[in-house]
Amino acid sequence: MRYSQQRETIREIVYSTNTHPTADWIFGRAKRTIPNISLGTVYRNLKCLEEMGELRTIFDGSIARYDWNMDPHDHLKCKVCGDLFDVQLMDEGIQSTVRKKYKFEVDNVEMTIVGTCNKHKEK
Repeated sequence: MRYSQQRETIREIVYSTNTHPTADWIFGRAKRTIPNISLGTVYRNLKCLEEMGELRTIFDGSIARYDWNMDPHDHLKCKVCGDLFDVQLMDEGIQSTVRKKYKFEVDNVEMTIVGTCNKHKEK
């Protein structure tokens, strides 16, 4: 695939944050650098970057978010502000339990634990 300045800008935007941005958020940031970029171009390039293994899509309900962290990991989601945080919760016991209890061969486990982040805890 040939080089694209638009794709590189979009990749840099995703890699510059740990917030797991949406395409709309990325589009807003990209317009600062490339004023004539379209939302469709952002979506097409995000798909290309995912196919290239540069980022992955995480579905937060019906909302697609984008993550540069390709290592296996889980997420904590704040129910107040909606922030997603990367965490390492890998527990081999989950795969074993699912295999034994449901006779289901597990390839991958991705968990999102919902709660309240430190910004919103009652003092």
